[in-house]
Amino acid sequence: MADELSADDLQRFSRHLILPQVGVDGQAKLRSARIAVIGAGGLGSPVILYLAAAGIGHLTIIDDDVVDISNLQRQVLHDSAWVGRAKTESAKARIEALDPQISVQVHSTRLDASNAMEILEGHDLVVDGTDNFPTRYLVNDACEILGIPWVYGSIHRFEGQVSVFNHNGGPNYRDIFPRPPPPGMAPSCAEAGVLGVLPGVIGCIQANEAIKVILNIGEILSGILLLYDALEMRFRGLKASHDPNREKVSELLDIEGYCQAAEVEEQSSAGEDSMINEIEPGVAQQRMDDDWKPYVLDVRSVGEAAIASLHMVDDLIPHVEILSHLDSIPKDRDILLYCHHGGRSLMAGMVLLNSGWDRSNLFNLSGGIDRWSTQVDASIPRY
Repeated sequence: MADELSADDLQRFSRHLILPQVGVDGQAKLRSARIAVIGAGGLGSPVILYLAAAGIGHLTIIDDDVVDISNLQRQVLHDSAWVGRAKTESAKARIEALDPQISVQVHSTRLDASNAMEILEGHDLVVDGTDNFPTRYLVNDACEILGIPWVYGSIHRFEGQVSVFNHNGGPNYRDIFPRPPPPGMAPSCAEAGVLGVLPGVIGCIQANEAIKVILNIGEILSGILLLYDALEMRFRGLKASHDPNREKVSELLDIEGYCQAAEVEEQSSAGEDSMINEIEPGVAQQRMDDDWKPYVLDVRSVGEAAIASLHMVDDLIPHVEILSHLDSIPKDRDILLYCHHGGRSLMAGMVLLNSGWDRSNLFNLSGGIDRWSTQVDASIPRY
């Protein structure tokens, strides 16, 4: 297969060629491989960079986001010059600068049930670099239907996970996580934070597994969920197996839509009296201009508050600590709760409601401080 490698390839990949497990034939396999990477963010950055550097012949990049300055702390694929521009185009430019021979296809769209099969079909492997449960279940189901193995990665604060699913009859994501968690229960990186180097560690492991799968070498992380703790500097593996009672996926479901519908149905069946009031930032500002004086409660973390806060905040109590601070929250005033996007403040408001606060006095800031920044005060930093 040496004739499949160019003279430039022979020099560029010389360190691969002298490895017995790779060699000329293995490098030719990498050159002919087609890999789809979903997400060009924290995990996608090292995955894309190292797969491109390894000589993967074709890379498909799927991402609907643009580069934000808050991404640069960890998303090393991009730089300041690309802020405000599509991550897919930034990724493509970086790949082509690294190795012009690589074929790159980009989809500046969100992967969903309507396009996943068409986009992913024809690839040898899929690498998931996303940060949300709906997409993970979608990727898992599409890959099961198409018969494509995929490399899973996940990060949260100082911890990460990696595994290879749907490989040679091995388990898939649903064997380990049969159902998605309730909406809003799993915070994003923007809400929980993430150590900047963590996606680099996890993404490199994902790229390593992808290369091993293409070359069919070593022990693949199939049937093993690898857990990494950056603070303790410790790796451990959990065994995973195929659930014989799980029905094989035969069609794609809009998991995100299902979750949202379930949330709406749950709220509706609970009745209006069980929910607190939602208020838009512009409406809240207008009411305060008209002399409304609510007790403003920030339920984010101390670290988030250091980045940006509303000027009229009365207290900062992380939502997980609300029950320990009930005595400090007044019952004789309206309470305006806010967080980053509105999810944690809603949960905190429900705690107050269930602890004896009057529903008519509880207000959740819809969209949180992020929407306040876009609708009321643009000087407040977004993160």
